[in-house]
Amino acid sequence: MKLNYVYHLPTLIAMVFSFSVITAQEVPQADKSYVKEIKKLSSQKQIKNAFKILDEIDEQTTEDLIALTEIEAPPFKETKRAVAFKAMLDKAGIDKSWIDEVGNVIGLKKGTEGNRVVVLDAHLDTVFPEGTDVTVQQKGDTLYAPGIGDDTRGLAMLLAIAKAMKQAEIKPKADIWFVGSVGEEGLGDLRGVKHFFREGAPKIDSWVAIDGGSAGRVNNAGLGSTRYKAVFKGKGGHSWGAFGLANPHHALGYAITHFTKEAKKYTDEGPKTSFNIGRIGGGTSVNSIPFESWMEVDMRSVDASRLVMIDSIFKASMNAAVAEYNKTGINDKIELELIKIGDRPSGELPISTTLVQRAIAATTFFDEQPRLTRGSTNGNIPIALGIPAVTLGRGGKGGGAHSLGEWWMNTDGTKAIKMALLITMAEAGLKLR
Repeated sequence: MKLNYVYHLPTLIAMVFSFSVITAQEVPQADKSYVKEIKKLSSQKQIKNAFKILDEIDEQTTEDLIALTEIEAPPFKETKRAVAFKAMLDKAGIDKSWIDEVGNVIGLKKGTEGNRVVVLDAHLDTVFPEGTDVTVQQKGDTLYAPGIGDDTRGLAMLLAIAKAMKQAEIKPKADIWFVGSVGEEGLGDLRGVKHFFREGAPKIDSWVAIDGGSAGRVNNAGLGSTRYKAVFKGKGGHSWGAFGLANPHHALGYAITHFTKEAKKYTDEGPKTSFNIGRIGGGTSVNSIPFESWMEVDMRSVDASRLVMIDSIFKASMNAAVAEYNKTGINDKIELELIKIGDRPSGELPISTTLVQRAIAATTFFDEQPRLTRGSTNGNIPIALGIPAVTLGRGGKGGGAHSLGEWWMNTDGTKAIKMALLITMAEAGLKLR
């Protein structure tokens, strides 16, 4: 799969956190023309009816959330949930639905003009391995289950919007694709959304994703990352009988020392760049010289050029460490293999982008404070290609993402759904009766 990324370097960085605020203004403002547009759209009878319907079906939306949460969707094994989500989209009154070659679910709401495509997306996968207990437990007004907020709530929101559009007889001008995407988490490496932007794929004009965070999140910048599995290989043997033989674990130790020393020098200055050795493995027993040792490394940066540089530092450190270790008088030598296991591009859309302006205006319309953020989401791919894309928060209150104790509370939850509907319809256009 070949993607020709056009990187847009950050220009408005004010402060950087895991999801960094990137605008020079403390609270981003929408131009008056977009404020007026959003207000006018929200006053249309179909939209007002849809808002009312979303409130009326809120209990059903929670039931949908529970039903989907209790269907496992571990990395690279989202099929069962995808099939269920497709069936629920069909029941919601979508015009047509299908599952593509990589497992993405697409539900089509046909536009009256159909000359543009607006995507409304939430990801199907969770970080939890197969066999995780995903039974939803309710304690008071709080729901507990792995994956209930990230991003199963987003899927339930898509279903609610599809139902409200059908019942309120909303007719968009552009085609709207309701997408349940695969591979957003971890080593999935955004494989679902990358498929939508592969060479020769149908043109997508706007991408609106729903993911973690409260109402008011407007993610308009992608936090790029590069990930490798570094594999150190040797012959292996008995710890006593073959003592002195090249040991992959020892070489890996050299590599960690080299890399962390050089990477820290680089990351101590300049726009935020990070590195992390997240997993280490290999070996068969305590009294065996391993034949293989490996580690998985994650590197991130707000700046595309710095991501390239930390990548170069990593490769140089790995090769230098192996060369140094192989000169220590050992028998035989260690071979190194570097396998790229992740590639998420950096990018940023300016605050003046129409979709970003509409998202800010819609957030303000619902009396929420908009927050421009940077994150690693499905939006990374279209943003890096210069295609309008935002990632919105799923609303309500929640916490414990990526943990077994993940929770979500339906505190004014329909507000985020209405917001997503309004932003999507602003992009797609409403056919007036």
